[in-house]
Amino acid sequence: MRVSARSAAITVFFAALIAGLPGLVHAAKPQVEVAKPIEAAQPLIETAQPIETAQPPNAAAQRPASPAQSQAGWDIGSLMLQLSEVERSQARFVERKYLKILKAPLELSGTLTYIRPGQIEKRTLKPRPETLTVAHDILTLENPGRKERRVLKLQDYPVLWGFIESVRATLGGDIKALERFYRVELEGGPAKWRLYLAPRSDSMNKVISLIRIDGGGARIHAIEVQEARGDRSVMKIIEDSP
Repeated sequence: MRVSARSAAITVFFAALIAGLPGLVHAAKPQVEVAKPIEAAQPLIETAQPIETAQPPNAAAQRPASPAQSQAGWDIGSLMLQLSEVERSQARFVERKYLKILKAPLELSGTLTYIRPGQIEKRTLKPRPETLTVAHDILTLENPGRKERRVLKLQDYPVLWGFIESVRATLGGDIKALERFYRVELEGGPAKWRLYLAPRSDSMNKVISLIRIDGGGARIHAIEVQEARGDRSVMKIIEDSP
């Protein structure tokens, strides 16, 4: 079977990004999909599964905080404003991909760099070197071992674009970009917060059920992606000191 250049490029991209999410390859289409509003939406937490932990999760801690429980004067707008003020950040990451077909998780590690207003570089060092860069609407993936370099225009792949924005728009404090692709809920306070992102589009919903981002202040500490088929990935982020 002959594989198109676009399909091959997306397959390589996701192998580097989170060691999987093959469904996004099939879901990606060369046109922009307009996100549809969700009517009679249920709380996002109902579909959430626990982030990797050695102890059984506390069910009470999994429920989103009510407005009365939230810190007075602090909300999603406050968080986005704080995130938007970060000019540059550098971090190390360890990412584990849990697949039903494997007994042990796949693990990647490397460095992450964010430069305002929207440039991201993910440099994977282990198990093999690869570099993923997103600048504006262009994604570039380089694999020195295979001597490959792929360039994609995000707007040609709406599902892929939406997935990228879950990280980039959060880092940049861009609530409009987040809400274009996701229903967004926030719980916690300034020192320890959690974002729930539920895809709006049907095509993305077939691949990703929920993205959960944990952080404190203007830093992201962990990103969990729960796939519609039951697999998940967990990225732990250790930001370097300014």
